[in-house]
Amino acid sequence: MREIVLDTETTGLDPAAGHRVVELGCVEIMNMVATGKTFHVYFNPEMLMPAGAQDIHGLSDEFLADKPLFGDQADAFLEFIGDAQLVIHNASFDIGFLNAELARLGKPKLANPYVDTVTMARRKFPGQRASLDALCERFGIDNSSRTKHGALLDSELLAEVYLELSGGRQRDLGLAPEIAARARVEGGTAIAIRPPRPHAASIAELAAHAEFVKKLGEAALWLKAEPLPQA
Repeated sequence: MREIVLDTETTGLDPAAGHRVVELGCVEIMNMVATGKTFHVYFNPEMLMPAGAQDIHGLSDEFLADKPLFGDQADAFLEFIGDAQLVIHNASFDIGFLNAELARLGKPKLANPYVDTVTMARRKFPGQRASLDALCERFGIDNSSRTKHGALLDSELLAEVYLELSGGRQRDLGLAPEIAARARVEGGTAIAIRPPRPHAASIAELAAHAEFVKKLGEAALWLKAEPLPQA
């Protein structure tokens, strides 16, 4: 299953009031594993950056002045996400802004299915904080480089949070690297090979087994069976 973890940074809180997207970051995951493919763009919002917004993400008018307009990258963005399920923290916010940008270009709204990780977190941990920083702390995810909000960094952190919320790290009990290293391919399919377990019993174990069998007496029926002929 292909999913795109997505985050935006904006000039404000309300696209209906004319606020714009200034950064978009996407991380591709396939079957709960990051593929390394990303989409990341800064945009010139064609408006001055409010001080409050700049305090959050650190993107200044000077930095964004030479960046492309959203319309310059819209098709590339839509091609990257395709029909994948989107994974977004507080999805209504980001989707609302992206749909407003697409509407300015005369393009249809996003039709992708999506997962809201805020909703997931509140269901799993009712009454607990559900911010990205709080979830990183809960799951032991290093977010020390997150001194400001950034769309790509936040998407990368959210991908790890999403994996934890989905129980992804428990699915293979942390054995995925070892299993992959011992896999062989048969007919295009990877077959995991478990190495043989040690089976040579120690002298003490043999003695304990003999003592146990002695206590069974007549119940040890296999001792009365005829030995199989040797090949």
